[in-house]
Amino acid sequence: MAEILFYHLETRPLEAVVPFLLEKTLERGWRAVVEVGSRERAEALDSHLWSYRDDSFLAHGLAGDDTDAHQPVLLTTETDNPNGANVRFFVDGALPQSGDGYQRMVILFSGHDPDALAAARIAYRNLRADNDVTYWQQDADGRWVKKA
Repeated sequence: MAEILFYHLETRPLEAVVPFLLEKTLERGWRAVVEVGSRERAEALDSHLWSYRDDSFLAHGLAGDDTDAHQPVLLTTETDNPNGANVRFFVDGALPQSGDGYQRMVILFSGHDPDALAAARIAYRNLRADNDVTYWQQDADGRWVKKA
């Protein structure tokens, strides 16, 4: 049974949240794969992860290279797991079909996008029967509050 976390973004954008969550993932000694909805969005996120903070370095790669298997964090538009990740992040409209294959899955979606919100609700209903599913929403200060 996978642990699946739904993160409802309200006050802080994806670009502010993903680096923090990836850093926490790596601190636990886990590998991560980030499934993104489009190649263009994956490239933009790749660029952002290199420069989101002056005093940081978040080792990662964009899928499609010979070094994919060695990346601690891999950005992809595909559904495979080339770096043997323990955690899979879903962003920019990407959603899991099941909880199989990972210790943890993290779905991030914008509360300001009605289509993303509707898709996340459907995924939540479909995944909660066979997985340990929790739902987190940002409060006005950007802190995460467990809602379900």
